[in-house]
Amino acid sequence: MRRSGYAGGMPGMLRADHVGSLLRPAALLEARAAFSRGALSADVLRQQEDAAILEALRRQGDVGLETFTDGEFRRGSWITDMAEAVEGFAPQSRTMQWKGPSGGEEASTSSIVAGRLRARRRLTGHEAAFAVRHARGAVKVTLPAPSNFYVASWKPGVTDAVYGSRREMGDAAAQIVRNEISALFDEGVAYVQLDAPFYSSFIDESERARLRSTGVDPEAGILDAVAVDSAAVAELARRGRTLALHVCRGNSRSRWLAEGAYDSIAEPLFTTLDVDRLLLEYDSPRSGSFAPLRFVPRDRIAVLGLVTTKEPQLESPDDLRRRIDSATAYLPLEQLAVSPQCGFASVAAGNLLSEADQWRKLALVVEVARAVWGQ
Repeated sequence: MRRSGYAGGMPGMLRADHVGSLLRPAALLEARAAFSRGALSADVLRQQEDAAILEALRRQGDVGLETFTDGEFRRGSWITDMAEAVEGFAPQSRTMQWKGPSGGEEASTSSIVAGRLRARRRLTGHEAAFAVRHARGAVKVTLPAPSNFYVASWKPGVTDAVYGSRREMGDAAAQIVRNEISALFDEGVAYVQLDAPFYSSFIDESERARLRSTGVDPEAGILDAVAVDSAAVAELARRGRTLALHVCRGNSRSRWLAEGAYDSIAEPLFTTLDVDRLLLEYDSPRSGSFAPLRFVPRDRIAVLGLVTTKEPQLESPDDLRRRIDSATAYLPLEQLAVSPQCGFASVAAGNLLSEADQWRKLALVVEVARAVWGQ
């Protein structure tokens, strides 16, 4: 029997969260490859996506999650919606310096701003309605935070021909994201999360040096980046909906780009950005201590990303409970929640674990949340 969709908002106090992206099933990866070759029509690809999303929604409910995503199954990566829907971006070759499994230099393509930014269409209009119609609970949709473009999309000699400053360019991106958030709320989406991996540029020493080489003072740059994200969310009519920020250090094929603790960004970011939830990576020593949690305001929830999506090994529930207890030295238990550290597939190829590993980890998040908070 076809569902009419979930009409409610967020669960009252969500303790078991997840970041959003899920491993694409092999059949979906094959279908997308066939579409890219011209061997599959857009309509058939859409049918394959729909079927995979329906199964992902079912599995999320089966493991006990109370918020649902479409797994980002219609995207090539976490950021492609913005690049594909917005006029003014141009591709540029770049070299990524990955750390972790098979780390090292890798040729890649990123988007620089080469023209005035203007939305050609909705960023996620082709995604959200289907999830809202079929999920059995509140739907989360992820969007790239405008701070990503402030940090990574400015190219001297190109961008400065159309924008007078990084801040002006970032504010233009923020307005597009702000409009999309409002449209998602109108569409019945209960939870919108801004993904912001480029805040890691302000905590990793090699990345800070790179910023300086491009003329950005990291101490001033973090303030501008937060201001750009604030322009997307400040005084936004939420109507009972939830806004979150996810801060990570890069996530592709179980690799990462940056390392370092939150100490240098916690106060300006946590105290200023008007969101309800902060999803923070805490799955390894490279994330530092819980001490920066002391800057989280009393009206916000810090979601501890304790369960890694980069490795298949399942964490010990007792170890996770002990880590949550350690975090209460800096923030009360009622202001905490738990999640995986990042998505399972920020890019379509996904991280180096199986779908079975993924679902076990999500079930573990729910198990630990119920044990700690009684839900």
